[in-house]
Amino acid sequence: MVSTPDEQRGYDGPATHDVTNQAPPLAPYDASADTALLEGLRREGAGWAEEDLRRLGRQAGSAQVQEWADLANRHEPELRTHDRYGNRVDEVEFHPSWHHLMRSAVGEGLAASPWADDRPGAHVVRTAGGLVWGHTEAGHGCPTSMTYAAVPALRRQPELAKLYEPLLTSREYDPVLREPTEKRGLLAGMGMTEKQGGSDVRTNTTAATPTAEPGVYTLRGHKWFTSAPMCDVFLVLAQAPGGLSCFMVPRVLPDGTRNTFRIQRLKDKLGNRSNASSEPEFDGTVAWLVGAEGQGVKTIIEMVNCTRLDCVMMSAALMRKSLVEAGHHARHRSAFGARLVDQPLMRNVLADLALESEAATTLTLRLAGAADRAVRGDDPDGSEAAFRRIATAVGKYWVTKRGPAFTAEALECLGGNGYVEDSGMPRHYREAPLLSIWEGSGNVNALDVLRALSREPGAAEALFGELALAGGADTRLDAAVTRLKAGLSEASPVTARRLVEQMALTLQASLLVRHAPPAVADAFCATRLGGDWGHAFGTLPQTAGLDAIVERALPGDGGRDTGV
Repeated sequence: MVSTPDEQRGYDGPATHDVTNQAPPLAPYDASADTALLEGLRREGAGWAEEDLRRLGRQAGSAQVQEWADLANRHEPELRTHDRYGNRVDEVEFHPSWHHLMRSAVGEGLAASPWADDRPGAHVVRTAGGLVWGHTEAGHGCPTSMTYAAVPALRRQPELAKLYEPLLTSREYDPVLREPTEKRGLLAGMGMTEKQGGSDVRTNTTAATPTAEPGVYTLRGHKWFTSAPMCDVFLVLAQAPGGLSCFMVPRVLPDGTRNTFRIQRLKDKLGNRSNASSEPEFDGTVAWLVGAEGQGVKTIIEMVNCTRLDCVMMSAALMRKSLVEAGHHARHRSAFGARLVDQPLMRNVLADLALESEAATTLTLRLAGAADRAVRGDDPDGSEAAFRRIATAVGKYWVTKRGPAFTAEALECLGGNGYVEDSGMPRHYREAPLLSIWEGSGNVNALDVLRALSREPGAAEALFGELALAGGADTRLDAAVTRLKAGLSEASPVTARRLVEQMALTLQASLLVRHAPPAVADAFCATRLGGDWGHAFGTLPQTAGLDAIVERALPGDGGRDTGV
């Protein structure tokens, strides 16, 4: 028998590479093992989909799908502008893992399929599915989100909607670029912003010239951020003779020829690396008018409502995923004589993160319920539509703002392990800021709330009607509502962020007071409204029910060992 090097040296101690005191892999786990999520699903009229959501949760948390998520980010999309012969092709190539994720997402109804589903709660189901499937990776959520949001805008042009909506709402993922009506399913992108204006889309300079054929234009211009360029059709803004207008641009024309869609480059982004964001150039590009000339912003406003909700959803999903990772590590790692999860200060951190995560999830599902009832007409007095209008902008501002600080704190729970790419936490951290930027940065959304308050009187009434449902249940909440009402009279662009933050916290508190256990609601109101809180996570008061909060958020082992 050949001796080992240690035996040759006469060493009989432990091997130098025995691995101890490290957490095992999280996967497989159940990404839907979230009490707040399942309660919200039922509350918003979509309990009929719970079994499917649980199945999706086990799939999202499986080792295979988690590997797809990692590989899709490690192997970024590549732009191929020309073929070997010099012909312009403007195609983007993706790793197979991207296609696996997309095929699953579209097949599970996370793109536009709710618009073809008559069941009450169908849009809630999609949002809940996004909260669960968001445990995989965020990049491929961009094309599914835009495809979902394109449908209500396209309905402004009924003849286009009749032709393309059945394909946009399909659950078939068909990535081959060819004439849209010959495909089994379509994806939609959007191209709104340009170099000189960004979110100020009215300054767009892309020109739309009418042709002899009614409703058909040619575009000339350069878009600054267009995701995702491999989609089949795009909604874009351009300046027509009658003003800023909305157009649908196909990548392939009805005769099978390529439309002019020159992808100049892909953006080298902080995060969201798996998703291709591009700068396309239009030069004689054929486009169809959607809505009336000069009504471009009005036409896409419903699209914006949808994508802003998805920003809230993805931020909440990112929070939940980061919390599950932090909790799993803390349950298996020991320091100073005890498991991290049993150390009082770590338990405070996890409980504080759990409060933030539950508040974000609960608000997301309430917004989805309002959207579902508003778009399907189950809203006789219009109160849900009014609530959706203001509360979505409020949620977009606040929940997405909380994401970066939240993911940073969750990463820190893993210590140095969390700073290493293999943990996945750096990917979550890089992703978090995007949700606050996409579909209007914080300032844009804060000012949009002021616009809703001044131009749509029903918006404030709907918001305070919602808050009144929790009236008298908590004195700190009642005081916050009183302060909020007083603050409306002093609202100005200078104080817009402060006002919207107060709206968001008061709204989240009211939902938790009504629907969450007393330990969760009390701790949230004491800290977020009552001022018994520090400036960082992990500063809950001594009186907070830490054990109850943590066990609600991370029951058992966080959904591990599902057998997937």
